[in-house]
Amino acid sequence: MRQYELMIILDSDLEERTVAPSLDRYLTVIKENGGSVDTIDIWGRRRMAYPINKKNEGIYAVVTMSTEPAPVLELDRQLNLNESVVRTKLIRPDSR
Repeated sequence: MRQYELMIILDSDLEERTVAPSLDRYLTVIKENGGSVDTIDIWGRRRMAYPINKKNEGIYAVVTMSTEPAPVLELDRQLNLNESVVRTKLIRPDSR
């Protein structure tokens, strides 16, 4: 099992109360494949350093998890297909 950290920037048009349930729905990929989601830290609505898709704000969330590489790739693929996800960044903190 490897440690991963995932930062997600969601569209600012979403309501903040719907962020946690939608993240849980996507993180089931990790849980179904034997991994565990350690923390979900929702930072809330923040101003971005530069506009992305003509948006100046986004809802930031950081997820730490332990899993094998294959489920993480599937999660990243699903997030990239979602229209409400503006940007994702996936890293392995122990490999820095």
